[in-house]
Amino acid sequence: MAHDPKVLQEILTRAAAPDLELAFRPMFGGIMGYADGKVFASLSNVGLALKLAGPDRDALLAIPGAKPLQYEPDQPPSKSYVVVPEAMLSEPGELRPWTIRSTAGLAPKRARR
Repeated sequence: MAHDPKVLQEILTRAAAPDLELAFRPMFGGIMGYADGKVFASLSNVGLALKLAGPDRDALLAIPGAKPLQYEPDQPPSKSYVVVPEAMLSEPGELRPWTIRSTAGLAPKRARR
């Protein structure tokens, strides 16, 4: 199912922790989501993908419907982005813990000199 990145942006905004400073920028035909200046999400026609590592990535992939982000069938799957299951897109309460996990390790972006 093809997704509209702008709709996914609305979904992600509703599901994110309220104290999180979100920003969105168009990139590669989709939208990248930033939290406190660091990229944490990819919103594209493929779906909403969160940047996760280690046990968090494995835990999300264990949920039926989750899969590694792969923009095109002939490209290798991402090692850091996981597309959330379709069912989570209509359940902000289920998506929120994953957005928190995805943004938990982000350090604020440092100012350039």
